[in-house]
Formats: sequence, structure tokens, C-alpha cells
Amino acid sequence: MDIQRIDLDPPGDLLTGLHAAFLAALADHPGPGMSLPSYTAMVSRGFPGDVMEAWAVVEDGRVVAGYGLGLPMTDNTHLGVVRSLVVVPERRRRGLGTALVAHAADRARTAGRRMLLTEAPAKGPADGFARATGFTPSLGEARRALDLRAADWSRVERMLADAEPYAAGYRLERWAGTAAPELHADLALLMEGMNDAPHGDDVEGMRWDAGRVEAIEATNAEFMQQTYSMIARRAADGAVAGYTRIYVDRAEPDGWGRQADTVVLDEHRGHRLGLVLKLANLLWFRETEPDVDRIITWNATSNAHMLAINEAMGFELVDEWTEWQREVCRRQAE
Repeated sequence: MDIQRIDLDPPGDLLTGLHAAFLAALADHPGPGMSLPSYTAMVSRGFPGDVMEAWAVVEDGRVVAGYGLGLPMTDNTHLGVVRSLVVVPERRRRGLGTALVAHAADRARTAGRRMLLTEAPAKGPADGFARATGFTPSLGEARRALDLRAADWSRVERMLADAEPYAAGYRLERWAGTAAPELHADLALLMEGMNDAPHGDDVEGMRWDAGRVEAIEATNAEFMQQTYSMIARRAADGAVAGYTRIYVDRAEPDGWGRQADTVVLDEHRGHRLGLVLKLANLLWFRETEPDVDRIITWNATSNAHMLAINEAMGFELVDEWTEWQREVCRRQAE
């Protein structure tokens, strides 16, 4: 079996084939797909500063299996992050997936990493495959969706009206598309606050600065990811306090919005800012994007506070996923 490296500069037919294999592998799973531009961003860019590579197995001119690998260079430099390891359904149980895991482990080890990190649906063949290839579960995740066509909007408006008095000392700011440069430092501070959210064992928080935010914003624009963002500031001094964002894929509109990070910094908690931000942004989004029918969101199953907010808004469980870890070389004794 020949595992070929995919040229990512620029991405070509092999990456297009890997994207097709990815869609085929997830065809039976609920929820939105992923457009080729969005997939290209995930596999070829990763987070700013990551070194990315991708590999494919080609049979009779068709990509039937493959994976992407991210090597973080700013934080979590002990990790190799496997993105989208897939085998098309008709070629499963023939050793391709096992060979790709071994290949990814070798690539990570060669790069000086000691652990692989990946995620997969919590039920079905992926669970057994992960365990059989040496992975152990690290973090449970849940996907929930809100059907905008069936939502009780009068209830949503009442929820916002009830919550707003608790946040009376704060004001909201919103924007569509790329954040202005003067917001980058504030957004970096807010994204640092996401490190309080649950994460897997032996996974560090991410370090953010204005440059990293600028790179993320540029990638979103390049790959046609439209964003609707809202922040909260303390009225007394303008201190940034909280943030939320929803994405829409402009490259291949599919009727889905993607709820991204929501965070309230520790010193500003207790004012229902998370709920106010999500509700206000949702109502604005609905007015601006009438062709979007549903929104999907991810949360760690241990994040009880955010799960409660989402359920109160009407999000319903779609499925559960697992974040998996596998050691590829032993941690050196300190």
C-alpha cells in the first residue's frame, strides 16, 4: 500500500479526493457536511503557526483513505493532531485505517511528538477502531442543533428580556465579517478565557495574541467563512467581558450555521452575560441570514453550564463524539 503525501501549496486533486473520501465516510452521520474550502482550511492551515501535512491512499485513481496531521508549534508542542482520518465505507476492514494510524504515529514521533490526538463519533465502528489501534478516550463531546424554523422566537425574546437586567452594567457590540484590527487584542484576551473550558488530559490551553487572532480572521475571509460576532464590555471602563460567534459557510451554503466559541471572562461572571450574548447574537443572526435553517454547536459533555444555556435556548442533542489520545513515545522522566 502506497501512502502518498498531498501537496498543500497549493492544494490540488489529491486533497479534493481526500475531501470526497471524508464526505463518503461521514455520509451516514447527522448534521452538516463540510465544503471543500472549509475542509481545505482545516487540513492545510490548522491553527496559526501549526505545521500541516496530509496523506492519501490512492487506488485506481481514486483517494480511498487518508488523513491530515497538524503539528502545533506555539503550544501543545508534544501533540500531533490527526484531522479527518477516513477510509471510504467499501474499503474498510482491509487494514487501511490501521496502516494510516501507524503512519501518523510514525510521523508524529519523527517530529518529536509523544502523543496523537483525534476525535470521532462516540458510537459505531469508530469507537472500536480507536480502541483497537491503541487510543484511549479523553473527553466527551456533544453536538446539539437548533431548528430555526421550529424555534419559539417569542420565548427566546422573553428569555433575553429576563436576562438583560442582570447585565445592566454591560453594553454589547456586534459586527459581521472580519474583526477590525483594533479588536484583535481584545479578542485574544477573550480567547485566552476559553482555556477555562474542559479539555482533554495532557492538553494545554492555547496561547493567544493579536497576531494569532489576525491570522484566524484572514483564514476565515480567504475560505469564505462569514462570521457574526458579538462582545460584551463593562460600561464603566470599557473592559472586554464576553464573546460569542456564529459562522456561515459562504463557499457552499447548506442551510446550516455553526455556533463557535462563547466565553465570559472570570471576573465578569454572574451577570448572565453568556446567555445574553448568545440570545442577542442569535436574534440578530436570524434577521440577517433568513436562508439558514439550523445551527449546530459543540460542547464538552462535562460543561454543564454551557449545556444548560444551549438546552434552555432549544438546542437538541444530535450525537456525541469522543476525543481520543494515543501515546507514541514515552514521556521522559523529569
